[in-house]
Amino acid sequence: MAENASSNSAHKPDLTPTFRVFDSIAEITPHDWNRLAGAQPFLQHAFLRALEQTECASIETGWMPQHMTLWLGTYLVAVMPMYVKHHSYGEYVFDWAWADAYERNGLSYYPKLLSAVPFTPVTGSRLLAENDDCRKLLVIAAVNYARNAGLSSFHCLFPSEAERAIFEDAGLMIREGVQFHWTNPGFRHFEDYLAAMSHDKRKKIRQERRKVDEHGIVFRHLIGTDITENDWSFFTDCYINTYRQHRSMPYLTLEFFIELGRKMPDNVLMIVASENGSDIAASLNIFDSDTLYGRYWGSQLYLPGLHFETCYYQAIEFCIKRGITTFEGGAQGEHKLARGFLPRPTYSAHWLAHPGFSGAIEEFLARESLHMRDYISELNEHNPFKTS
Repeated sequence: MAENASSNSAHKPDLTPTFRVFDSIAEITPHDWNRLAGAQPFLQHAFLRALEQTECASIETGWMPQHMTLWLGTYLVAVMPMYVKHHSYGEYVFDWAWADAYERNGLSYYPKLLSAVPFTPVTGSRLLAENDDCRKLLVIAAVNYARNAGLSSFHCLFPSEAERAIFEDAGLMIREGVQFHWTNPGFRHFEDYLAAMSHDKRKKIRQERRKVDEHGIVFRHLIGTDITENDWSFFTDCYINTYRQHRSMPYLTLEFFIELGRKMPDNVLMIVASENGSDIAASLNIFDSDTLYGRYWGSQLYLPGLHFETCYYQAIEFCIKRGITTFEGGAQGEHKLARGFLPRPTYSAHWLAHPGFSGAIEEFLARESLHMRDYISELNEHNPFKTS
């Protein structure tokens, strides 16, 4: 019996938890990744793979993939999208002042370790796991990785509210921010949405839409395979033009957008504005059954109201038609408030190796959080909807 017991034990699978870091998401099967990622489009293997495959997220662009994984034997139980960063571009949680403070004191802030979806300020799970125990292990592993690699810090951007407590329990500092989201309580058409707003806000939106209509602008809503390579080329030109107007370098390429349309056709909405048969502007949105995410926009000429119509009102009409309940309008933008986008808190989590800087930033974040809560409260006082 002893021999049989020993023999049976030798054939049991190894269920010791082990961590592995991958420098390409291509090394993890889409099935395994997506099983843990859930339905959000930006967490899909195809989205992150497209960023790497087209070298938008690469060592050369300062986004070196280092995806953290947790295994029980050969079974993947948790993953975290993770990158070693050599700058803070494309993050939308601004820590430039922290980097400057390090430099003024003769220290290096970069490279740092980051868990995020590149170039995408969208809240969602970052600890993609089967249970909270695995999520806690991911956080510990990420901090240990940063410490052992001699990196200055570890940051997780836009985690879900449920994950906030896991980061706090692990000793990370929480930073609070704000975005503006539109919600659909069951509007049947655009006029229902307008009817819910106060008189002056409703009047302003109608004026903005009228200006666009008087120019004879027409719109096409293109989904997935309806989007041709010519459409992608036009949109990319608009996108690049907008970045140049702001004296910035665009993060994404035509190759990425084409790959996105090819790999995730059911999640892509392009809204194209035309005048006299010629395309003049376009916006790109990602969506699923519940949420539409406004991403990028650009135009070839300026017309009053064109931006709001292409990016917001046309997208709201799409949400109402599809029964989509939430429209996330992207980072920042108090101008969205007057158009029915209400403030929603966002979070990020931070660990810094240097104890002196960690203490100073912890004090700063405590003050900043109080200001942010006051700011959100003040914004809510200017709610554009009718009071009951």
